[in-house]
Amino acid sequence: MNIYLKTEVFMKSKFYSLLFIASVSLLALSCKTASKLYQKGNYDEAVELAAKKLQKDPDDPKLLNIIRNSYQYAVDDHESRIRVHSESNNELKWEWMYNEYMALQRMYDAIYRVPSVYRIVKPIDYSSYIVTCGERAGDIRYDRGLTFLQTGDKQSYRQAYREFQSALFFKPGHRDVVQKMNEAYENAVVNVIVLPMDEFGYRFSSFNNYNNQQFSDQLLRNLQYSSGNEFVKFYSPWDARNRDIRTDMVVDMRFTNLNIGRYHDDRSTRQVSKEVVIKETVYRPDSVVKEYGKVYAQVTTTRRTMRSEGFLQINVRDENGRFVWSDNSMGDHNWSTEFATYTGDERALSESDKQLINRRQELPPHETEIIRCIMAQVDNNALWQIRNYFSRI
Repeated sequence: MNIYLKTEVFMKSKFYSLLFIASVSLLALSCKTASKLYQKGNYDEAVELAAKKLQKDPDDPKLLNIIRNSYQYAVDDHESRIRVHSESNNELKWEWMYNEYMALQRMYDAIYRVPSVYRIVKPIDYSSYIVTCGERAGDIRYDRGLTFLQTGDKQSYRQAYREFQSALFFKPGHRDVVQKMNEAYENAVVNVIVLPMDEFGYRFSSFNNYNNQQFSDQLLRNLQYSSGNEFVKFYSPWDARNRDIRTDMVVDMRFTNLNIGRYHDDRSTRQVSKEVVIKETVYRPDSVVKEYGKVYAQVTTTRRTMRSEGFLQINVRDENGRFVWSDNSMGDHNWSTEFATYTGDERALSESDKQLINRRQELPPHETEIIRCIMAQVDNNALWQIRNYFSRI
C-alpha cells in the first residue's frame, strides 16, 4: 500500500515537472519569436505579438522590454513617413497618412488590452487623426469620381465607380457617395440581351422535342450567375422589356449545322491457331499418351463507329445592330463498339477472342441521347466563349 502511494506521488510530481518545463519552454519560444521580429525591424508585429503574450504573463521582463522598444521604434518610423506624405503634392497623400495612422492605432489597441502594460508603455491614441485623414481621403476620392463622371464614356464611368467605391470605404453609408456610385455603375454597365436560340429549320424529331427555350434559359442563368465582368449584365428580352433595361448589346444564336451521322462498319479478318491435344491413348491409369496438333480458325472483327456533330453560331451586335463579334460553338458525339464472328475450330480461339465473339452486336444510341450530348457540349462551349468575350470589353 505504501509502495503504491509513493509511486503515485512520484508520477504526479513527474507530470507537474514536465508541465512546468513545457510552460517555460513555450514562454521562452514566445520571447524568442517577438525578439526575432524586433531584431529584424518588424516592430509593428513585435508589438502585437508581445502584447498578446503579455496578456498571459504581464510581468515578463523580457517581453516588457521588447514591447517598449518596439513600440517606440514603430512610432518613429510611422510618424516619419507621415511627415513625408504630408509634404507631398499627391492628392492621395491622405490615404497614405490614413494607413500609417491605422497601423499606429492597431498597436495602441493591442497594448490597451493589457492594462498593466498600457500603464508602462503609455501608447498614443491616434483615432482622431484617423477620422481627419479618412474624411479628407474620402472627399478626394469623391471629387475624382465626379470628374470622371463628367467625361461621359464607359471607361470613365467605370473609373468613377471605382473612385466612389474607395470614397465609400472612408465614408461608410454616405448618402451622396452611394447615390453617385449607383449612377456611375448604371452608366458603366453593358446590358446584354440574350435572344432565344433559333433552331434554323432543323426537323429532327428529337431536336424539335428538345426544349430550345430551356437551352437558352440555362445559358442565360449561367451567364447571370458568373458573367466574368462585373460591368456586364445579361437579360432575357422579356426581362429587359418589363424592367425597362437599356439595351447595349444583343446576343443571338442559331444552329448552322446539326448532323446525326450513320454508323459505319470496318471489318478485318485474321487467322488464329493453337496447339491442342487431338488424341489420347490410355494404356494404364498411370500411362496416357497424348498426341498434339494445330487447329485453326478465322476471326472476323467488326468495328462499328458513328460520329455526329452540331455547330451553333453566336453573333453579338451593338445597340445599332452592327455585328461586333461572331464565333462558332461546336459539340460532337462519337460512338463505337466492337464485336466478332469466327469460322473454323473453336479450340483455336483465345479467351479475348471468345469474349469479343460473345459480345452482343450493339446499335448506336437513339438520336435523343445523341442530341442531348451535343447540346450539353455546345452549351458549355458557348458559355465559355461568350463569357470570355465579354470579360474583355
